[in-house]
Amino acid sequence: MTQLAVVILNYNGEKLLKQFLPSVVRYSPEATVYVADNGSSDNSIQIVSSEFPQVKLIALEKNFGFCGGYNRSLKQIDVPLYVLLNSDVEVTEGWLQPIIRLMEDDAVAAVQPKILSYHNNHLFEYAGAGGGLVDSLGYPFCRGRLFDFVEADHGQYNDTRQVFWASGACLFIRSSVYHQMGGLDEDLFAHMEEIDLCWKINRAKHKVMYCGESTVYHLGAGTLGYASPRKTFLNFRNGLTLVYKHWDGSEMLYKLPLRIMLDWLAALTFLMKGSWANFKAVFNAHVAFVCDLKINSKKRKALQRMHPGYPRSQIYRGMIVFDYFLRRKKVIKSDQ
Repeated sequence: MTQLAVVILNYNGEKLLKQFLPSVVRYSPEATVYVADNGSSDNSIQIVSSEFPQVKLIALEKNFGFCGGYNRSLKQIDVPLYVLLNSDVEVTEGWLQPIIRLMEDDAVAAVQPKILSYHNNHLFEYAGAGGGLVDSLGYPFCRGRLFDFVEADHGQYNDTRQVFWASGACLFIRSSVYHQMGGLDEDLFAHMEEIDLCWKINRAKHKVMYCGESTVYHLGAGTLGYASPRKTFLNFRNGLTLVYKHWDGSEMLYKLPLRIMLDWLAALTFLMKGSWANFKAVFNAHVAFVCDLKINSKKRKALQRMHPGYPRSQIYRGMIVFDYFLRRKKVIKSDQ
C-alpha cells in the first residue's frame, strides 16, 4: 500500500504544471502524485493526461476554492499521509525522507519543510519560510520572514522544531487528523486556512513541526498576486475569523478591539500609498466578518466544547506590529 500521496490542487495552471510538476514526479518515488483539478477551463487536464501519465488525476466539476477543492479531493485518496503541495513549488531530491522519518512519531500531526524563494533561492519565501508562529494578537508570521523583510538562508533554520502552524504551500499531514479536524474551513475559501487547521491541531494537543532537513522552492503568488485586493480581503477577513474562532472569552474582551484598530491602521496605510482598492478590501473584510458572526459563533462553540484550550508555547509573547515597525526588529524568534 502506498503510504504517501502528494496532492497538487490546480486551477487553470497549465503553465505551472509544465514548469513544476516534473520535479515532483522525479523526486517523489516514495509517493503517489495526484493533480486535483478545480474545474479548470484551460488545458490542464489534457496536459496531465498526455504529458504525465504516471500522475493520477482527480477532476472536480467546478472551482471550489483552495479549501473546498482539497476537502473534496482528499476524500477520494486513502493513504496515511497527505502532502498538500502548491502547483508553483519545485521540490528537491530527497525532500520526502526526512519528514517521513519525523512523522514516525505519532505525536506529530503536521510538518512543513524549509521554503525558499524560487526566483531568489538564497532567500526565504513569504509563505512559510522557516516555520509559522503567531503573536499575542493572533497575527501570523514566519521565522525568516517578517512583513516585507525576508532573511537570506545561511543555515540558521536548518533545525527541526515545533512551530504553531505549517505552511499550506507544502503541508504534510496525517489523513486521520485532517479528517478528524473536518479538513479545511471552506468558509475561508483561501488564505490562512492552514493556520486555522494547525490551530485546531494545537487544541487537540498534537504537534506541528518544521523540518529544516527538507527544502522546497516556492514561486509565490502563482495564483493570486501579493498586492491583489482580493488577497487583502481574504487575509483581513480570515485573520479576524481565526482569532474569533480560537480565542477564549478573556482574550476576546481586550485583544479584539486592539486587533481591529491595527487592521484599520493598515487600511489607512494602504490609502496613504494610493491603494484605494486595498483600503476598500479591508473595509469589505470587516463587513464580511460581522456578517459571518452567526455561523462562526457556532464553530467557536463547537471547537471550545471539543478542545477547551490550546497551548501557548509556540505563540510569540509580544506584538509583531509594534516590534517590527517601532522597535525595528527584523528577526524574531518564538522564545523572545
